[in-house]
Amino acid sequence: MEILDGKKISNQIKEEIAVEVAQMKSRGEKVPHLAAVLVGNDGASLTYVGSKVRSCQKIGFESTLIHLPEETSEEVLLKQVHDLNNNSDIDGYIVQLPLPKHIDEEKVLMAVDPDKDVDGFHPTNFGKMALEMESFISATPFGIMELLGRYNVETEGKHTVVIGRSHIVGRPISILMSQKGKPGNATVTLTHSRTKDIKALTLQADIVVSALGVPNFLKADMVKDGVVVIDVGITRVADDSHEKGYYITGDVDFENVSKKASYITPVPGGVGPMTIAMLLKNTLLARERHNAK
Repeated sequence: MEILDGKKISNQIKEEIAVEVAQMKSRGEKVPHLAAVLVGNDGASLTYVGSKVRSCQKIGFESTLIHLPEETSEEVLLKQVHDLNNNSDIDGYIVQLPLPKHIDEEKVLMAVDPDKDVDGFHPTNFGKMALEMESFISATPFGIMELLGRYNVETEGKHTVVIGRSHIVGRPISILMSQKGKPGNATVTLTHSRTKDIKALTLQADIVVSALGVPNFLKADMVKDGVVVIDVGITRVADDSHEKGYYITGDVDFENVSKKASYITPVPGGVGPMTIAMLLKNTLLARERHNAK
């Protein structure tokens, strides 16, 4: 069994990006500039955005954090999005989800300029990705593909079972895994809450990608020997025996499933760090596209 170490690979990617940024500076070119819009004070969002800002500083990007109060109206947020679309200094930006309940997330995401949508959530980018055209790929699926590629995990002709059909992870990764290329060329089954007997499908799988958000859902008796397991889930589970009062776990019963797996991602330290690395990669691509125009 080999750990697919997302932390290690993400650091490699950041180092590679830092070299490219240094070369941009030496040529007198503008360095990439990533902005993040955060509404409210959701703890997980604050942590995630803070990590993005620190990563930008580390690799030489410019970064801007726009932190708006919880009570910010949809109209004010849409104006902020409009301003970012028209700010030529910003190469790419993200609107951190979830948004407060009084704001229509779909309306906000639709307002983002697809050319600055480094999260890859806009339908224009999703559609181009599905058609294998140049686009911004949603950072988490992009990170999974990069992780599989860098570990030379064989995917061609393999049966991949994806658990969860979200627009952010499940659906795009099912498309990417089935596309031509390496990694890719897999036969994909997309499962969800209405799928009957998921266990029968996961037992056939050479690769399982779980993006369900249910702690320890995937058990050892649901996978075959030699399976490759990608755990996208990350959940805080309350536990008074831990110093913080909780522990972090994924969708996979890591302790037992890892005994049967050929490759497996840990939680934390697997897919999560890759998501931030590929967000930075998308921002670099945005800058390069601007330079090429």
